[in-house]
Amino acid sequence: MSVPILTYVHGSDPISRAGVISQLRARPEVRLVNEMEVDEAAVAVVVTDYLDDDTARTMRALRRGEMPRLLLVATVLDEAALVVAAEIGVGGLLRRIDATPDALVRTISRVATGDGEIPSDLLGRLMEQLGRLQRQVLAPRGLTFTGLSPREVDVLRLVADGLDTGEIAQALNYSERTVKNVLHEVTTRLQLRNRSHAVAYAVREGLI
Repeated sequence: MSVPILTYVHGSDPISRAGVISQLRARPEVRLVNEMEVDEAAVAVVVTDYLDDDTARTMRALRRGEMPRLLLVATVLDEAALVVAAEIGVGGLLRRIDATPDALVRTISRVATGDGEIPSDLLGRLMEQLGRLQRQVLAPRGLTFTGLSPREVDVLRLVADGLDTGEIAQALNYSERTVKNVLHEVTTRLQLRNRSHAVAYAVREGLI
């Protein structure tokens, strides 16, 4: 039998919190922890009606580092809530009307392993928003969601292939000064130590 997922439940009001706790208490997949043990929790479930400023502050306070991962259970989940939840780093979203014991446990399990889960209708809206952001904000500035411009990706790929500055300049038809400026911009903006660190970052993030 798998180890129960340590789970903390926070409610915007006592009744909301008690309702979710009652649904989870009998489930062997999770083990509930109290407020004094929240730092040990793998997942924190936040139950509320709306994702307002108070709830957002609570979630930011709960997630002091990578853990606990966050699951938001709300009565109303709309595009505005989706944007705020993404900025905070919420791993899962669940409408209260859909928060059955099975749905709660399934979503907690996915969030605990680093997988996200959001309602399907919100996923479509998220993709539309990301598309608009890429077209209207990033693309005019020569950027992508990776945080690197196409030119920066091209230079890093050639660095990864072992080419020196002169060879990169020749391959891309740039001046050596341009290549040096590109590498300097990348390492400075992403706070990387050197070329090797930049390549390691790009590989780790799946950019090259």
